Amino acid sequence: MRALELKIPPPVVALLVALAMWAASRTGPTIELSLLVRVVAAMTIAVVGGSISLAGDLSFRRAKTTINPMKPEKASSLVTSGIYRFTRNPMYLGLLLVVVAWAAFLASAWALAGPVAFVLYIAHFQIAPEERVLSTKFGAAYSDYKARVRRWL
Repeated sequence: MRALELKIPPPVVALLVALAMWAASRTGPTIELSLLVRVVAAMTIAVVGGSISLAGDLSFRRAKTTINPMKPEKASSLVTSGIYRFTRNPMYLGLLLVVVAWAAFLASAWALAGPVAFVLYIAHFQIAPEERVLSTKFGAAYSDYKARVRRWL
């Protein structure tokens, strides 16, 4: 399955998962919540997710390294400051929270599988290959960073 590694941009993965969640929500049981509760919960979670992603993006831009997830070999520096002190993958964590927000809005039992599918796909086809590249490129510094900071939270 290496053919899928680093091939689909993570925002596209999130969009495809979101579309699948929407389709699944039309067929499965719903969770009884008012529209107001669903909207407030979804907006709150999405804003937190967007903020986390933005913080990761800004840290990369300050370090003048690539934000292109399809080309981890182009990384010019190992970013370990800012939001990267708490999570090694804030941009993916932010996308995950947006997917969770969508699940909250849909209020469908079937839609809850979407965030799980997103994590499994991103961990296997995006993060694992990135980590191999970063381990080769940054060696002990990356190993030390991995030992200190969790992948997600």
